[in-house]
Amino acid sequence: MSETNELKSKTKVLIMGSGPAGLTAALYAARANLEPTVIAGFEPGGQLTTTTDVENYPGFPEGIMGPELMDAMRKQAERFGANCVNGEITSVDLSKRPFKIITGNGDQVEAETFIISSGATAKMLGIESEKQMLGYGVSTCATCDGFFYKEKEIVVIGGGDTAMEEAVFLTKFASKVTVIHRRDELRASKIMQERALKNDKIEFLWDSVVEEVIGNKQDGVTGVKVLNIKTDETWIKECEGMFVAIGHTPNTNLFEGQLDMDENGYLITNDKTSETNVPGVYAAGDVQDTRYKQAVTAAGTGCMAAIDAERFLEENE
Repeated sequence: MSETNELKSKTKVLIMGSGPAGLTAALYAARANLEPTVIAGFEPGGQLTTTTDVENYPGFPEGIMGPELMDAMRKQAERFGANCVNGEITSVDLSKRPFKIITGNGDQVEAETFIISSGATAKMLGIESEKQMLGYGVSTCATCDGFFYKEKEIVVIGGGDTAMEEAVFLTKFASKVTVIHRRDELRASKIMQERALKNDKIEFLWDSVVEEVIGNKQDGVTGVKVLNIKTDETWIKECEGMFVAIGHTPNTNLFEGQLDMDENGYLITNDKTSETNVPGVYAAGDVQDTRYKQAVTAAGTGCMAAIDAERFLEENE
């Protein structure tokens, strides 16, 4: 999202975040003549801007680049009157309507309704080579990228339910999956442990961590440097892909004490709607999705949030 527009001081619909959820909400709100304002966030376009090929979004039989898809979504929303602005929201007051939102530039916006689609951030190992190879053999989403690893050897990092679920899923494509876990036992639930441990394609490296990802953007990942934390032994584990499955952190710190969350910080929405516990405030996408975390499901909840906001405005004006 390279271009930016002027931020208005008042808006009927303010949308936080510019991933699939936020831009779909913007599209629907704009087509309802609500002239929504989108504040893009610290990662304009959301997680898809760090994804190279997107092959599981409906309507693109040959696939599409993540940044290209998000750019098209933004242009479509703007075509109907959405106002997309670069910037971050740094504080909010949801105690009464209109809601007051402050940006990093110190600008204040008053919003009649507020759609939160600030997403979730995948937890990473924190090593430089992992960051450099993200999208080039390093992934945080098995259901997004597993298809690219047919008959390849890959590694999965983690020991919880997410790691076991991704490891089992990846055996549909990979010739071999090696789970690397820093402990000598799994944290996953018993049923998920059993599924992984019984799978002939899955092996385990216990008491081990990845210190470095080996490879380059042209050839992809060729291996990982592994450290056994009990013996201090290091070696290169050859592989053609690394999936980091140590969880996600929803971007919800701003709303602590104002909106209901679960124990992991995900916003809680009322049954089968996008409504939060504050009337006029809605949540869409990964910020409230603990299960699916897909672009297409995020877009669906963005649609829901816009429709919920439109109905709220009709009932309260």
